Amino acid sequence: MPTKPSRPAAASPAKSLDEKLARIIADPSCSDFILADAKDPDMAFGLAAPGLKPGGDPKRGPYRTLSEFHEAIREIVAEGLVDIMLMSGSTSEKLAIDEGIFRDSRVTPAVRMNDTSDIWLATGSGGYTKQPALPFATTTIQQARSGHVAGCEPQGPHAVDLGLFSVTLNDDAGLDRAMLEAYRSFRIEAEQEGFRHFLEVFFPNALGKVPGKAADDRPADIARFLADHVVRMLAGVPRAGRPIFLKIPYLGPEVTEMLAAYDPSVVVGILGGGAGTTHDAFGLVADAKAHGARVALFGRKINAAEHQTAFVRLLRAVADGGLAADEAVKAYHGELMKLGITPHRSLGDDLARSDTASAYGG
Repeated sequence: MPTKPSRPAAASPAKSLDEKLARIIADPSCSDFILADAKDPDMAFGLAAPGLKPGGDPKRGPYRTLSEFHEAIREIVAEGLVDIMLMSGSTSEKLAIDEGIFRDSRVTPAVRMNDTSDIWLATGSGGYTKQPALPFATTTIQQARSGHVAGCEPQGPHAVDLGLFSVTLNDDAGLDRAMLEAYRSFRIEAEQEGFRHFLEVFFPNALGKVPGKAADDRPADIARFLADHVVRMLAGVPRAGRPIFLKIPYLGPEVTEMLAAYDPSVVVGILGGGAGTTHDAFGLVADAKAHGARVALFGRKINAAEHQTAFVRLLRAVADGGLAADEAVKAYHGELMKLGITPHRSLGDDLARSDTASAYGG
């Protein structure tokens, strides 16, 4: 008897990140906005990385377990409300490689590819954030893609083809050259390996603390300092080696607009920084989008939320223009009430805006 032809394997769904980037680059005025959940705090905070359990103390816990942290990632990916899920190499190996949770998802997995010394935040040390950042990378491209070093990776398509590379410059030629050399080495290897990346540039972490430098010998305009460095460091990079977008602190309306308009092929994204209030998160997305940013990557703001999926659902509504930031805060409190969850703050307090740290060690 003739055998039945086997069914072809179902094609993986197109990734929303790729679709949105194409539309944004073709028309920077389009309404698309890319959201990323930065679930990589285990590269920085140690035991506290998964976040507090209800009623916990920030310094003493109890904290959520790594298994609970992974479950939150699964839930957010299943919702499909973010475009990117950024993880540490070990988390990505478990969820992207072993479990394959992104295979049938429109969410793109990504791995933090380096961990400069300014994000080494073990409780009790405190010294690293006071010293100028030094370059370092725990993982490699081969390990991020397949969970193995070069020559040992399994055959077949890679589970991950996107990574974050982070740079912190401190206005010191010797230190900053070492940071940029590390980025150049990564960038060249990434191009050779066909591995995409996005570039994170932090504010200086130790201005005035560089040996031999006076405390007042620092840039007068820190937003322009960062924006100008981004432009300068990418000016010598051809298209094949460029990041697919930026992740930087929100630089305010004027400088953000200048940077977004300077070269529309460089998509500007903002980082979330410290948790703050719910209005801090929703308002930051609205402000950044209004002034030209087209990406937001929030880690602590999402991880500290009372209910992460409800928080991200409303963050998406703000990013897509469906809700004003203050209305989204009210809607979020309504969702918490329906779920029987006590909010961290009263609605009035949660509608306030505050300054939140724009670096891991802030």
